[in-house]
Amino acid sequence: MAATGNVYQSGLMKCLDGTIALLTDTIKILLVTSSYTPNRDHDFVSEVTEISGASGYTGGFGGAGRKTLASKTLAVTDASDLFTFDAADVSFGALGTGPTIGGGVICKEITNDAASPIIAFNGVTNTPTNGASITFQFDSAGIFTVTSS
Repeated sequence: MAATGNVYQSGLMKCLDGTIALLTDTIKILLVTSSYTPNRDHDFVSEVTEISGASGYTGGFGGAGRKTLASKTLAVTDASDLFTFDAADVSFGALGTGPTIGGGVICKEITNDAASPIIAFNGVTNTPTNGASITFQFDSAGIFTVTSS
């Protein structure tokens, strides 16, 4: 499952003002349904539609379905004026038949979903849960990029 990324405005602001430290904070990915429409104005996990009803994925604040990102990196590419955030692809164990995955939302869990800021959305081709393991493969360009101009 290959993903492409978009950043949420308030999430980027929190990265820039130091509220979120991408490399040292625990940053997670949660799976969202195909019916979720990303909106760059969304601020918190409570504004997204996380998948539910698939065995092997427990959503909600502190849910075992949400996975912590590993091997996080930040990079600057001078030639293309890009700043990139990336991490290792994430494997989800067997997810029982249920919802269709439309993407993943990158977030920092704080104390509850209403206080946990969202950082980026990575969309995928709609992927039904059917009992198989799923690997969430981030775009080769990174989880998200920011262009300076």
